Amino acid sequence: MFADLARDDVFRLETPRLWLRWPRAADAAAIERYSSLWEVARNTSRIPHPYPPGSAERFIFAAREGNASGRDLTLVVTTLKAPREAIGAISLETRGGDRLALGYAFSPDVWGKGFASEAAAAIVGAGFTLTTATAIHASAIVENEASKRVLEKVGFAFVDRGLEGAPARGAMRECDRFVLARERWLQGRATIAKLSNGASAPRPALRP
Repeated sequence: MFADLARDDVFRLETPRLWLRWPRAADAAAIERYSSLWEVARNTSRIPHPYPPGSAERFIFAAREGNASGRDLTLVVTTLKAPREAIGAISLETRGGDRLALGYAFSPDVWGKGFASEAAAAIVGAGFTLTTATAIHASAIVENEASKRVLEKVGFAFVDRGLEGAPARGAMRECDRFVLARERWLQGRATIAKLSNGASAPRPALRP
């Protein structure tokens, strides 16, 4: 689904404070460090707890395979000041022929700094720019108010509440579900451009 530009491991997204890039073997220690924390794992459906040895390496391998195939786009997030230290990961996964699903996890060390919203806005822009997806879907467990605020800040609209599978938790969990349609995203970009006196809406740099 993703254009060839995103299928090469030199692909980057840049925001005012962040780099989003392909994961690599050297990221395993940082990914394991935050993924092994219960406060991170409990808000996800896939990160097991305790975090088994080798899980970070398997995540990196699967992410790179998905990126290379063009099926998904999974990127680690770093700050511009420390581009070698992963502070989180964010992904868009194909759901059918015309939809994507957004997911992310960040180290508690950077919670509350707006990094998740900044990274989500960047990858959402890439998703609509580099694919023909008509909508991006996302969900958050009902108790995860911080994640729901991230989605709302990026432009997602609440759809409904229902049970969703959580393989790593071994049970269904009640989640709030959100969607961002391409038309809504385009309208948001147009509004930003209008407020900027006709200048082009800001967008992350796509670095080949």
